Amino acid sequence: MQILRTLIADSRGVAGLAARAAIVGACAIFVCGCNTDQQVAGVPEAPYDYRQRHPITITEANHLLEIFVGSSRGELNATQRAEVLAFAQTWKREATGGVIVDLPVGTSNERAAAESMHAIHSILTAAGVPPQGIHVRGYHPPGINLATVRLAYPKISAQVGPCGLWPQDIGPSFNRDYFENQPPWNTGCATQRNLAAMVDNPADLVQPRAETSAYTMRRTTVVEKYRAGTPTAAPNPSADSAKISDLGK
Repeated sequence: MQILRTLIADSRGVAGLAARAAIVGACAIFVCGCNTDQQVAGVPEAPYDYRQRHPITITEANHLLEIFVGSSRGELNATQRAEVLAFAQTWKREATGGVIVDLPVGTSNERAAAESMHAIHSILTAAGVPPQGIHVRGYHPPGINLATVRLAYPKISAQVGPCGLWPQDIGPSFNRDYFENQPPWNTGCATQRNLAAMVDNPADLVQPRAETSAYTMRRTTVVEKYRAGTPTAAPNPSADSAKISDLGK
């Protein structure tokens, strides 16, 4: 009987130890699961402000124009001539280097592309691109697709990204950012990217432009009218043409 009581007591002690060990292990797993706010590998530490998390960077990129020239045609059509002219005009305003022309080599339209270079060169030089600033080179296009004549020049460009990164769960979780109602990582990246794509001069994102000289003649006219006490607005002869009726006169 004594032996039986001893075995029962020992079994209860072992069972208690096993239960306590199970509770401790469960608590440890729970604590490890709560610790989810650590930095994800490959994602840099960044502030919560989207303008600082996805900054707009000023880099140098290429402005590219591709011209499709058929194998039986060596001249440019009217639309292509207009595209080359517009390309040359934007070169004068935003380029930071010369124009590079890539002609396809080893293709069915190799000869036609080389013949179209005469028209391209004449349009570029007539628009103000110096002849020594035009560099022509050949390239071997991959595949059997129709090769294009490529015109490119370097320019200052504003860029953001890459966007679409979601290193953390944005749903209900034990993440610290979720309880603090902080924005997800990718929030604001698309807005910054669209702003960088729409800005006309990337330098405007860094510093304001210098003021141009005032129109002295118009300023003098407005000041004299103000001094005399007369209306300074310019008269609009067609102001009454948009009225629907004369009700209320």
